Formats: sequence, C-alpha cells, structure tokens
Amino acid sequence: MTRGQVKRRLALAWWQYLAVGLVPLPVMAWAFGGAVQMGVLAMPLFIAGAATMFLSLPRFGAYKRALIATDKALGSPDEPAAWITLAQVRRMAMLFACFPAWVAALSVLVGLEAVPQILLALSTMVLLYLYRIPRQLG
Repeated sequence: MTRGQVKRRLALAWWQYLAVGLVPLPVMAWAFGGAVQMGVLAMPLFIAGAATMFLSLPRFGAYKRALIATDKALGSPDEPAAWITLAQVRRMAMLFACFPAWVAALSVLVGLEAVPQILLALSTMVLLYLYRIPRQLG
C-alpha cells in the first residue's frame, strides 16, 4: 500500500470511530427516552463520564510516540511496520476516547438531562479530533 492509501484508510477509521462513539447516544435517547428514571444516579454518572476523559491521557502519549516513530521511519524499510503500530495504538486510543459518549448513552437510562449528555458527547468529539493523522506526516 502507498502512503496515500494508508492515510485514507486511517481517515476512514477515524470517521468510523466517530460514528461508533456518537451514534449510541441518539439511539438510546430514542429507544429509552421515556423509561423509568432514577435521578439520584444522574449526577454521579455524569461525573464518571467526565472522569473517563482522563483514561485517554496515557493512550494519547502512546499515540504521539507512535506518530513520531512513524515520521522517523518514513522512507525506510521499517515504514510499513511503523504504520501498523501507529494504527494499533491509535485504534486503542480512539476506543478509550469514545467512553464519555458511551457513558452519556447509558445515562439516558437514569434520566440525565440533555445538556450534560451533549457535553459528554462533545468531549468525545474533541478527544477523537486529537487522533486525526496530521497532514505533515508523509
């Protein structure tokens, strides 16, 4: 595969993770929006969702190291392995970046208001934005 093909594939994976992270929230709101609600659990669940953002910090460091290693390996025989490593590290990091939106989707069941749910979904979008492949690479 050429560098362009790899970058296109990684860009497509980013969009897929954005969908995987954000689609459960409107689906859960549609399916369970009027369900039995336990308002006592709403605020602790929001706090837990906000705290899941910090789970992404070590993965971001690993992603940046893999990005730097890939940049150094460009044009060398180690380039394909560097792209594979970058994709693996990035995949795990994006999975952890989706946690706040998934907690927001679960919070529909306990009656969390829409504004905190949107804030958790936006935090997932911001975290996922950090994992886009920079144009300068390649």
